[in-house]
Parts: sequence; C-alpha cells; structure tokens
Amino acid sequence: MPDQKDSLNKETVYIDIDDEITAIIEKVRSSQQKIVALVLPKRASVLQSIVNMKLLKRTADNAKKSLVLITTEAGLLPLAGTVGLYVARNLQTKPEIPFINAADADIDDIDEADDGVEFDPSAAANRSVGDLAVSSSVPLVGESMNNDAIETLQMDDDDSAVGATAAAAAMAGTKSPKIKKPKKDKTLAVPSFDNFRKKLLIGVPILLLLIIGLYVSATVLPKAEIVITTDTTNVNSNLAVNIDTAAKAADINKKTIPAQLQKVDKAGSQQVATTGKKNNGAKASGNVTITNCSGDNVSLAAGRGFTSGGLTFVSSEAVTIPDSNYTKNSECKSDGRATVDVTAQQGGANYNINSGTYSVANNPGGLTASGSQMAGGSDVIVQVVAQSDIDSATQKITAQNSDSVKQQLQDQLKTAGSFPIVATFVAGTPNTTASSKAGDEASTVSVSQTTTYTMFGVKQTDLKALVDADIKDKIDPKKQSILSEGLDKATFKVTSANTTSAQIGITTVAIAGPDLNAEKLKTQLAGMKRGGITDSLTNDPGVSKVDVKFSPFWVTSVPSKADKVTITFQKAN
Repeated sequence: MPDQKDSLNKETVYIDIDDEITAIIEKVRSSQQKIVALVLPKRASVLQSIVNMKLLKRTADNAKKSLVLITTEAGLLPLAGTVGLYVARNLQTKPEIPFINAADADIDDIDEADDGVEFDPSAAANRSVGDLAVSSSVPLVGESMNNDAIETLQMDDDDSAVGATAAAAAMAGTKSPKIKKPKKDKTLAVPSFDNFRKKLLIGVPILLLLIIGLYVSATVLPKAEIVITTDTTNVNSNLAVNIDTAAKAADINKKTIPAQLQKVDKAGSQQVATTGKKNNGAKASGNVTITNCSGDNVSLAAGRGFTSGGLTFVSSEAVTIPDSNYTKNSECKSDGRATVDVTAQQGGANYNINSGTYSVANNPGGLTASGSQMAGGSDVIVQVVAQSDIDSATQKITAQNSDSVKQQLQDQLKTAGSFPIVATFVAGTPNTTASSKAGDEASTVSVSQTTTYTMFGVKQTDLKALVDADIKDKIDPKKQSILSEGLDKATFKVTSANTTSAQIGITTVAIAGPDLNAEKLKTQLAGMKRGGITDSLTNDPGVSKVDVKFSPFWVTSVPSKADKVTITFQKAN
C-alpha cells in the first residue's frame, strides 16, 4: 500500500496481512524517514512470534529509526513490550512501550535478549522478581535495551518516560529516581491528516470569500460624489433647429443637424364586452296618407321615411300624389291625396303608435302626412357590437403600447449613440381589425392592431455645438466657459415634421462659469483624498466651495474608475 509522508521526518507504512517478516523489514529499511509508523492489519500472525518481533526491533535500531506499531491487538502488546517496541492505538494517539509484568514474561524468550547474557534458571530461583526486573537486559516499562537510560518516543506530548521509570523502580523494590522530563521535540509529532483535510476544506472557501470581498470592497463599492459650488451664470438659449435624416454633417450657421429616425412596429390586441342592443322583434306596420299642396304632382320612390314621435316608418312602394285644387283666393283645398303602406324601420312594440301626423323625409315642399294606427310590432332584444365598443378596444391598445414603446425607442437611440428627442415620438396610423363589425350580434368583440411608432434622435455633440454658438456672445470667454448646456432639462417642441425630418424648438438654460470639465476632473482627481481635492479645486478663482462624499465608509480617496465618480456643478447662493 502507498506510504504517507509529511515534512516532520515521519512515514506511515501499511502492512498487508500476507506480508512476511522479510518484507516488513525491507519496508523499514527502505524508509527515508527517522520515525516509521507500521499500521498492522488485524490478526497479524507474522508478528505473533517473539523472534520476528526482535528481528524487527534489531532492524530499526541498526537503521537508527524509531519504530511505532499502530495496532489494537492485545496479543501483540506483551511481545512489543518485551522487546521494547513502541505501540499506539492509532496515528493520533501517543506511542508508548507496553507495560508487562515480569512474572508473566516468557523466560525462554527473555534469555534471548540482544546483549547475549545467558539466563540461569537455578540462579534466578533465589532472586526476587524486582531483582530480576532490574538486572534483566530486556527493557520493562519505558526501559532502553541496555538499561542505562529511560527513553520514550516523542511523537506527541508524552509523559510516559516518568511513568515508565517509576514503574521499573517499583518492580525493583527501590525508590523511584527523579528523572528530568525530556524536552518535547515538536518536529517529531505525527500529523493528523484528518485535521489537515478539514482545515483545508474550511480554509479554501474562506480564502475565496476573502478575495472576493476584498475585490468588491476595493473596486465595485467605492464611490465618490463631488459637488463644486462656483460663481456661475445662467444663460438662456432659444433655438429653432432643423433635424434631417438626409443631412450628412451639422451646419451650425443654418442650424441644421443630421438626425436618425428610429422605428418600432408594435402589435396589440384587446377583447371587450359589447354594449350595443338590437330589437329583433316584429316590425309594426300601417299606412300613411299624403296630402299635396305643392302646386304640382309629386312622386315619391319606395323607401321614403315618415317620422312621428321620433319613430320612423318606411314606405314599401312608390307613390304619386296629385296636386290639390285651390279656391279663388288660391287657398289649397288639400284634396290632392294618396295613401301608401309603411313598415317600422326597426322591430319593437314601441312602434305600435296611434294615428297621428308625420313628417316626410326630404320633403320637396307642400307635402303633409297623417298615419293610421300602427300595429304588429314586438320586442326581441339581443346584444350587438356597437361602434363605441370597437373604439374603446382600440384606445386601450394604443394606451398600452405608448409608454413602453416610447421608452424602447429612447433606449435604442441611446444605444446607437444618439440623443433621443422625445417630443418627436409619433404613433402612425394603426392597422385595425375587429372580430365583428358594428351591429353584429355578439357578446364580445376582439380588436387587433399593428402600429408603427417613430422617434428622431440626434448627436448630443451637435446639440451642444448649437447651444454654444447661440450663447457665446452672452458670456465673457476670458473668464468663463460653458459648464453645461442644460440639455438634460431642455424643453423640445415640434413645430413641423414628416417621415424624414422635423423642425423643433429648443429652450434651455446653460450654465457658464470657471473653465472646468467634469470628465477631465474625474481623471485628474483619481486617487486623491478629501483634503487634496479641496485644495486643488479651490485654487481656481471661480470655485467658492467643494463638498466631497465617499461611500462606503472605508473609502478615503477618489476611485480610479470614472463611472464611480459623480461631479456636479452648482451655482453659489
């Protein structure tokens, strides 16, 4: 299995259950580190032998390496303690030489200690266990192999040396010697890879957040607002300007500048409930008698209307009315008459009216009429489309599109580098279609409409040149310059327009003052602090006051990006 190494001269070697003692010894010898931790598998039979354990200990001593067995096998602890090998439960715990009871130790194994001294059982029979423990060349708790020093492996903070010395003295029946606790060598500490991994997983996101936070706080958020109070003069300008899509360049003398016409086709639809009413009942009918005192015969075609009380009846046939006779005094005897059948113009019981007089539509003069009792009319009311319904739907579409399209045209002109003249916004003649025409029987009517909207735009530099030329004679160029043409608050009025050009009136209030340019100042003041800004600007004789505001609170100088800096000129009170 792969070894794990760190910068503290330690190496972790994983032992396979099938490894022979020779393979384990080779791994120890080939290690380039001072401390070698052998991670043993469960039931590691190869190290159940005291001989193999001694071979492993001798190999480590000869290679001048500190060897630690990483295991929880209880059967290996006495063997490791017998030969003086360090044992730890895992890579994070402190290694110690296991304590063994001398009375439980295997005498046959002990007499094979590396010092070569033979063990005499008959001589040992007359000696105490403590004497045996002290005289034995085999290290007990914490003893070294030559019994001339007490040593512990400092892989972590370890107090086992003192405890081992006390245990050995107790076994020998002597007073525990005072042993100076060795200094801890932190370079020999076995690292915790789990802790390192956790710290790495937590630290990397924190570092990224810190970097992002520093970038945002240093680049995105900083803003500066500088208000420069100057001794300025308001200068009024009133211009009549021609804007023309055919113009190639601005003609300041003729006040003509090139224009761009932006178009947007917008479709919309609306559905509204119908409000019209129609009576589909039977039509009343009767007859009308016409009297002619015109001085001549009169012929009336079929379909002539006769009205009484606001209700109109229509003749069903043509009729000729003879002229009446007259008295000697030329008075009409009203005897020239003719009768014609009539039918109500619309159905409805309200046309069932009594006999009475009627007016004749398009009366040529001299005709009077009287009608009989009208009868047969009935009521059947149905809902129909009124023209007002179609008009209402059309108005809703227009109102719905107007504001959004106006803003859309402005945005498109700005994107194209033009200054939008909002006053030139025009909605063309809409192409309107309705699902039903006026008078059709329906409960709802849908109206669809497609309209072409237009707006003119011009270059702002051309407008500024026109205003500058208009007010140049109204200021003192030796002391003043034009700080603002006031176009953001200018009033535009269209006096005439067609599909390619327009004449507009421009009314604006320009500001003249010290020769300061906002865009140049943004570059000049970049990186300067509040005091430096104030000192630099107040040296100009036309500047009376400078107010500087930074945001957020940690910002103390002007950002280098011009779009993060706002410079405003205002006139002194």
